[in-house]
Amino acid sequence: MSFADLHHADEPLLLPNAWDHASASALAAQGFPAVATTSLGVAAAVGVLDGVSATREHTLHLALTLGSEPFFLSVDAEDGFSEDPDEVGEYARRLAVVGAVGINLEDGLGPVGRHAAKIAAVKSAAPGLFVNARTDAHWLGDGEDTLRRLDAYQQAGADGVFVPGLTDPQEIARLVKHLDVPLNILYSPTGPTVPALADLGVRRVSLGSLLYRRALRAALETVAAVRAGRTPRGAALSVGEVQAFARTP
Repeated sequence: MSFADLHHADEPLLLPNAWDHASASALAAQGFPAVATTSLGVAAAVGVLDGVSATREHTLHLALTLGSEPFFLSVDAEDGFSEDPDEVGEYARRLAVVGAVGINLEDGLGPVGRHAAKIAAVKSAAPGLFVNARTDAHWLGDGEDTLRRLDAYQQAGADGVFVPGLTDPQEIARLVKHLDVPLNILYSPTGPTVPALADLGVRRVSLGSLLYRRALRAALETVAAVRAGRTPRGAALSVGEVQAFARTP
């Protein structure tokens, strides 16, 4: 089964997002056939801001370390790290060369035509790469422009579309009915459950930066407990278990 096939299986593709080699390997060890990266987690881990094209090379290096692992890898590439569609296409080609099978591209509510041109450039430069075209119409706006943007991205060659921030079941169902490609929804603890999203016809559910943010929260709660003289709650992986996630030389 290919990565694209996972978007047309009996159940939606639940796609967890990693920020380094250990987190990706740990998720794959839990039986996830595909793992994505989270641009927020990758950026925060190296001390830079997300969404400002500061992790272009670091993201490529992470893809290089993960692309040969025995799971499908989809890369969160922000907006492609460039406004130039040809540069985005070339970057996507490099990701495909090192083993990535998917790319997530966000429009940031920028010009529809420019984002569509980026999608077309990626499909031209790396035809086998699954392009998940994200619109921030709900993430950054009021959602009014969602359909127009998704239609343009479908027509440009997107293999799937992503609408983070959308949690309304009726609107999700309306989009599923309208679209010709799989719909990706960002899981929210306050939104529909994964089974509920499946019933609505969603084909891919991403976790985004949730795992990274919860990992940081767990670290802070652990150190607070130790400082207060309490025993930390929950269990930690052993050193050996973490070492097992290291890349084989």
